[in-house]
Amino acid sequence: MKQLQPLKNLTQSQRTALVGVFVLLFPILSPNLFGPLGRASPSLFSEWNAPRPRHMRLLQGALDREISIRQQVELWSPLPDQGWKPCTQSYKGSPLPEKSQGFLQVFLDGGLNQQRMGICDAVAVAKIMNVTLVIPRLEVNPVWQDSSSFTDIFDVEHFISVLKDEVRIVRELPTQYAWSTRDYYATGIRATRIKTAPVHASAEWYLENVLPVIQSYGIAAVAPFSHRLAFDNLPESIQRLRCKVNFEALNFVPRIRELGDALVHRLRYPPSSSQTSGNMDPTDRINTIVKAGAGKFAVLHLRFDKDMAAHSGCDFEGGKAEKLALAKYRQVIWQGRVLNSQFTDEELRNKGRCPLTPEEIGLLLSALGFSNNTRLYLASHQVYGGEARISTLRKLFPGMENKKSLASAEELADIEGKASLMAAVDYYVSMKSDIFISASPGNMHNALLAHRAYLNLKTIRPNMILLGQVFVNKSLDWSEFEGAVVNGHKNRHGQLRLRKQKQSIYTYPVPDCMCKVA
Repeated sequence: MKQLQPLKNLTQSQRTALVGVFVLLFPILSPNLFGPLGRASPSLFSEWNAPRPRHMRLLQGALDREISIRQQVELWSPLPDQGWKPCTQSYKGSPLPEKSQGFLQVFLDGGLNQQRMGICDAVAVAKIMNVTLVIPRLEVNPVWQDSSSFTDIFDVEHFISVLKDEVRIVRELPTQYAWSTRDYYATGIRATRIKTAPVHASAEWYLENVLPVIQSYGIAAVAPFSHRLAFDNLPESIQRLRCKVNFEALNFVPRIRELGDALVHRLRYPPSSSQTSGNMDPTDRINTIVKAGAGKFAVLHLRFDKDMAAHSGCDFEGGKAEKLALAKYRQVIWQGRVLNSQFTDEELRNKGRCPLTPEEIGLLLSALGFSNNTRLYLASHQVYGGEARISTLRKLFPGMENKKSLASAEELADIEGKASLMAAVDYYVSMKSDIFISASPGNMHNALLAHRAYLNLKTIRPNMILLGQVFVNKSLDWSEFEGAVVNGHKNRHGQLRLRKQKQSIYTYPVPDCMCKVA
């Protein structure tokens, strides 16, 4: 048999041919290096180069900063009484009529918090029509492929018990209506399916279009149902009922609460609390600062997935490969119809339209007075770019934790790979935190903004326009940046804002869910 020639004996043309064959075969032999790794993490070669910090000057200033004792004490102090209190507990709705007019089914799509709003609306619509609500069906999430049901997430017995005097609710349909299923409606046009409910429909629309179907057939199924009830021009009793569902009736199942409580305990009482914040002397100054945040923790909801990055049209310093990958993603998902793509990155940032990167949210927290020994819980499904993208944030806050760092694989086994259950744990921990901050608006941001306002808990709302402008200005030193951030967030720590016309009751609970204290 003819022996292969050593590589050093090959001619230049032979070497070139061999390299060419290797280049062609390498993606086949190692496909994972070139295929996209999903919405959160790009592939190693085809998507991006690991981004370098965009704001090296500010980053160094944040690492070298002196922490003000006064700022620390103010930061961790609870919100003062704002003159409003929850009033759903004292609310007594109109008594239930003796007879229900039939059954209402709803099918809810979206993520956990969008479905949560849909559940509240479903109860309200059932009340408006005096019908019996069947426990809502949660559709399989098309993004995360999560098939978790209502009973997997929420405590059904508590839900029915809290609302028993307002609305009739059943787990399942009676036998004579067992045919009314998701599969039944997916296989043809059915007289009992309502799929034309307008977004933010009025109470009158349901009385005129859905109630007659129920009266004729004994049942109606509304799908889709997300955002299908107006926020305005509804009776006060209906608004209060929506609030009662949202803040009183929707409790997570025991296993979610138990895991959440375990995470909260580990955040408040870590095994070692010997961390110090920088080179802070003398000792009494260290003790004062540590005492201000002792046993306390903040939750950061870091929403920075591929959908958001692509849809924003912004540049995140991932290089030419990332720009091309995000542009291609926009074309595939939205056929290129993304309004922001017509503006430059600087224009978008000056208008506050770019989501904060992990690096930028870290600089914001540092400027607001969070020390580098802060117990920071990261509530996030996945971050586009993975660990490389959040490395700067971790450098600023080495004590940052998440579900996987706090809990064992056995503890997480029941929720692993189930986006809605993971989000439920994050929601629960967020509600127990001393401070909550969300990097970008979204359904979870809105839901927690409302729920924490309802309980008068401190919640920091980033000033996106201000931050976009200061991050564009590369001439700012740390003291100038810190001053601008502090001044721009003076009234954004959980101060109540009255809901305006057309705004969501699930973002602004005042005045619909709360009463002015005399």
